[in-house]
Amino acid sequence: MTTTWTAPEVNREQEPYLGDERTMLEGWLDFHRQTLLLKCAGLTGEQLKTPSVEPSGLTLLGLVRHLAEVERWWFRRQFAGEEVGDLYCSEASPDGDLDDIADADPEIDFATYAREVELARETAAGHDLDETFVRRRRDGDQEMNLRWIYVHMIEEYARHNGHADLIRERIDGVTGD
Repeated sequence: MTTTWTAPEVNREQEPYLGDERTMLEGWLDFHRQTLLLKCAGLTGEQLKTPSVEPSGLTLLGLVRHLAEVERWWFRRQFAGEEVGDLYCSEASPDGDLDDIADADPEIDFATYAREVELARETAAGHDLDETFVRRRRDGDQEMNLRWIYVHMIEEYARHNGHADLIRERIDGVTGD
């Protein structure tokens, strides 16, 4: 008997109301990570590949893939300086995370996302928020700190979770935070 894979249910933890800076940043980032997965919960692979509205091709699976790429980029590649390549993007397809989903395997992509989140947590663990790194750019290098990454990641997820909310509503009418 063949079963159709569906995105797993999520028990989202409440964001922190009290705590030091690190607790708040990590708590809010985890809240937004779980919110993305909540928006996908219970959907089949085909539903996860359903675009929002024309002309946009934005999908929930594309968002999961994109945020796996972003987790890897900021925590591992930029902060830790690890020499790991892109997950889905390439010179030929710079937005492959969002665009190249027709043949993507959602179950594998969700596992990849979960692994990148775990690796991001491991990378940041034990490092002070004021610890700096240099972001190399064509228009000039920028010194940044780990705190900036947390704030940026919360902003990145918050923006994309708004997209996810609208896509999910289009797919099956489910709304909510």
